[in-house]
Amino acid sequence: MDRTHRIVPWKQTVIALLLFGTAFGYLEAAVVSYLRFLHEPVRRRFYPDRPRGDLFPLLTRRQVAAADPEQYRVLLIEIGREAATIVMLAGTALAIAKDPGEWAAAFVIAFGTWDITFYLFLKMLLDWPASPFTWDILFIIPVPWVSPVLAPVVVSAAMIGAGIWHLRREAIHNPIRIGWWNWIGIVVGAITIIVSFTVDYRNIGEGGMPYPFHWTLFGMGLTIAILSYASAAVGSWARSRRALAA
Repeated sequence: MDRTHRIVPWKQTVIALLLFGTAFGYLEAAVVSYLRFLHEPVRRRFYPDRPRGDLFPLLTRRQVAAADPEQYRVLLIEIGREAATIVMLAGTALAIAKDPGEWAAAFVIAFGTWDITFYLFLKMLLDWPASPFTWDILFIIPVPWVSPVLAPVVVSAAMIGAGIWHLRREAIHNPIRIGWWNWIGIVVGAITIIVSFTVDYRNIGEGGMPYPFHWTLFGMGLTIAILSYASAAVGSWARSRRALAA
């Protein structure tokens, strides 16, 4: 009876995060749809031969400002919207978490769900992306982040899986203890992934086409992060088994 009482809130938390992330994913897709309709005439002016639906080459800030000052204001508003998005996801996680570990787990579940469903809804609304290897601009803070769609989707799937597993272990009072070396590995892995997204920012910001994606660098970062968390999970499980056997 007591065990059931502990597990039900955990499941409700995960369902709530999945629902929030899905609804937020639709909201993001709707906003991006509006933005693409808004910017498309300006893109056509500078890149008339660019296939419809292709995001690259991006308009530079000089091009946006020269075309229409209002378009530049929209760009600045978009930067604020991106920052607000992360704050909303972090705030939602904070509202349901009891400690930093639960906050991080709730945040990555909401973030990952938001990101994956964003692409699913964009496919429904705009029939985009054409494939998992279609290039997308992920963020523009502080510089453009770009990659094929597949890369952020893989990261998001890993985040959702790790977050759900972490909350489950917390719920059954067998938490995962993440040590300093594990945290260092997770942070190094995350930074390496971000570098793989942003290493080409100068070329992208100047209106260039994306260079081949750094899949090796991306894979290294993802592997380091996953193994660092998995090491903490396995170590915690082993310690709990030894404690039960004692």
